[in-house]
Amino acid sequence: MGKKKSRSEAGASTIALNRKARHDFFIEDRLEAGLVLEGWEVKSLRAGRAQLSESYVLLRNGEAWLFGAHVTPLPTASTHIQPDPSRTRKLLLQRSEINRLIGAVERKGYTLVPLALYWKRGRAKLEIGLAKGKKEYDKRATDKDRDWQRERARILKNA
Repeated sequence: MGKKKSRSEAGASTIALNRKARHDFFIEDRLEAGLVLEGWEVKSLRAGRAQLSESYVLLRNGEAWLFGAHVTPLPTASTHIQPDPSRTRKLLLQRSEINRLIGAVERKGYTLVPLALYWKRGRAKLEIGLAKGKKEYDKRATDKDRDWQRERARILKNA
């Protein structure tokens, strides 16, 4: 029998989160994609040196690409090459998933946003969200609802 992971161990597999995406977009659907990485990038990801805050996903020629994700190179891991921290990385998805995403993005006006970067069975995975942009009043309403839920929890806890 295999040992079950505790919550703390499962949370340790997360490399980077894009919290700004949940604030700026309504996330309709989520997908998991693999990443094509170089050796120095894997070492940097293991050290937790990645940022997804200004990144986005584009579909070109029937393939998905991650733009703007920043992976800071480790000084010891990249001695013989010139690493590019914000290079374009290819995403690995099934053909049917790509076709569905192409339909949603081109016809329905959705956007593809990277949500989280994490480890799964020793491989780096990227969670992609199929999203629609929020207006300013939507963001304010979301903040107001979140504050109310927090206040309600405090009231119920004290009562």
